[in-house]
Amino acid sequence: MVLALADITADIPYYVPTGQECALFEHAFRRRLPLLLKGPTGCGKTRFVAHMAARLGRNLHTVSCHDDLTAADLTGRYLLKGGDTVWADGPLTRAVRDGGICYLDEVVEARKDVAVVLHPLTDDRRILPLERTGETLSAPDDFMLVVSYNPGYQNLLKSLKPSTRQRFIAIEFDFPPMETEVQVVATESGLPAARCRTLVALARRLRELKGHDLEEGVSTRLLVYCATLMDDGVSLEDAVMCALIEPLTDDPEVKKGLIELARVVLG
Repeated sequence: MVLALADITADIPYYVPTGQECALFEHAFRRRLPLLLKGPTGCGKTRFVAHMAARLGRNLHTVSCHDDLTAADLTGRYLLKGGDTVWADGPLTRAVRDGGICYLDEVVEARKDVAVVLHPLTDDRRILPLERTGETLSAPDDFMLVVSYNPGYQNLLKSLKPSTRQRFIAIEFDFPPMETEVQVVATESGLPAARCRTLVALARRLRELKGHDLEEGVSTRLLVYCATLMDDGVSLEDAVMCALIEPLTDDPEVKKGLIELARVVLG
């Protein structure tokens, strides 16, 4: 199912499908299947989840995972309040109690004990045991667990174990086709599509350097930032420098090469 632009209202975050991802998300939600999104940084995974949560009319609980994120941060902990010790639900527990979509962004960045907490929610039990309170919560029908990660950053220390990966259905994301990306950048920034097309062409050339001179290519997010600056009156040269080149590298020689490439592409 492809979502027409006319169907996107002001209440739903802007997103342009590039395949069957919207239909697959809806199927997963209806059949209570956990979902894994994988793809490069800034290609639209988080926007996609926000779009689908609004489209389905469900609350969205987003957690940006990091090295210090523990299972307790997701489930909850006892806190001192007014001299009393009270239990405070974490975002995962709130989503399981109340229903909605819990989205763990870059889940591989979290500590290993997080996967243990997720496992009972990703099989036919769909339960969340809370050892500290003695509760075992059953997820309601409108609860959905969604996680994402960037395979490009995987290494031996930060990767999803097969036992965890195979608990999810998965959708692979990538940067959208040329004209779709132009449309997205123009809509998000307000810059005319003709001017955005040149920026997208440059981004595609820069992405070809991923794995060589660059760890990551230019994200669609950075393209929107660049176009937004230009729409606000910043010159093309300055906008490209601070949005498409400086964020990519600190190496003087690599930066010099990127500037030369930009000059060739932009003319």
